[in-house]
Amino acid sequence: MTLHHFFAPCPRGVESGLVAELERLGASAINPQDGGVEFQGDWDTCYRTNLESRIASRILWRVASESYATEIDVYRVARQLPWHDWFAPALTIKVNVAAIKCPLQSLDFVTLKIKDGVCDRFREVVGNRPSVDTAQPDIRIHGFLDARRISLYLDTSGDALFKRGLRKNTGEAPLRENLAAGILSLADWRPGIPLLDPMCGSGTFLLEAAQIALNIPPGLERSFAFEKLRIFDKKRWEQIRKAAIAGQKTKSQQPIFGSDLYGNAIAVAQANLSAAGLSEAVTLKQANMLELSAPVSSGFLVTNPPYGVRLGEQKQLMEFYPKLGDVLKKKFSGWNAYILTADPQLPKLIRLTASRRIPLFNGALECRLLEYKIVSGGMRKTKKTPIGEPGRVTGAEHE
Repeated sequence: MTLHHFFAPCPRGVESGLVAELERLGASAINPQDGGVEFQGDWDTCYRTNLESRIASRILWRVASESYATEIDVYRVARQLPWHDWFAPALTIKVNVAAIKCPLQSLDFVTLKIKDGVCDRFREVVGNRPSVDTAQPDIRIHGFLDARRISLYLDTSGDALFKRGLRKNTGEAPLRENLAAGILSLADWRPGIPLLDPMCGSGTFLLEAAQIALNIPPGLERSFAFEKLRIFDKKRWEQIRKAAIAGQKTKSQQPIFGSDLYGNAIAVAQANLSAAGLSEAVTLKQANMLELSAPVSSGFLVTNPPYGVRLGEQKQLMEFYPKLGDVLKKKFSGWNAYILTADPQLPKLIRLTASRRIPLFNGALECRLLEYKIVSGGMRKTKKTPIGEPGRVTGAEHE
């Protein structure tokens, strides 16, 4: 069995959940980084992680890692690789480059040199070269440079893995699916434990929770870039996919509840659940969070409430957040509440003491996941609690 080196980027802050996933999927030499996880595995592991990981954004196969000093070195590293053994020149390519502490002046020029190295190798060996398609490429090549080393990766996923192929409609500020799955992991929610999203919008938390509860692989309705590689083992892939399908549970009602103030949001969430075949698993209703009672005596409340952009919205939310805290304290005793917010005012105004404040990113948007363990009495703040600052963050996850 040949082991390959892979890197799985993910939303910053949910790396621990991805580590647990990779362990379950049989990866080895797992090494969490800021914004992703390095691991080793064979092609079965690659296929399974693409199909079954709920938290990874992509699965990148590392094909080179060498020292460099100049752009000429970057070109040399790219040109020496046997790209023609991995994919046909008829396929289109796109090169993406990211860097930390890179001494070279222009990442655009680095990107060009990697592309030139790939295309020149094709010309040298097979006589023609792949075309570039920056919109919908067949093959994505990723370069990462630190102060001294360049690593090159072939993207085995294609479209980002948070594009499940399930959600047909989204709200104004959609939550990425893999961040929603990562938040459920951080909350330590498990199937069978009641879950409520009282401001569900298009239903992302509900969709992810229902798939987890029914053991539905998140990548079941989509294709992957590894299927276009010359080394693709179609027979083995079909076996892995059939085994994952066989592991699904019979669709049935789950203790998963969603509500929203707006009827059009409920309609969108219902349409998304129906398109995914998950309507019977989730209970939806139109309701005002401030008038809502807990559906059962205990459970997990997980939500991404609205945050203000315009002045009028901010004023409304400054009135809403204290009322939200009142509702949680009075009507959700015995529940654990997890609130994702990009609004720095919410922790100050909700007037509850958070037991955890976890820095997260929804795309490029910096957020906090606030954990509140709701008990009778004793939850009120007696003094201002400072907002914890995140650890070292070098940038947001990008598609």
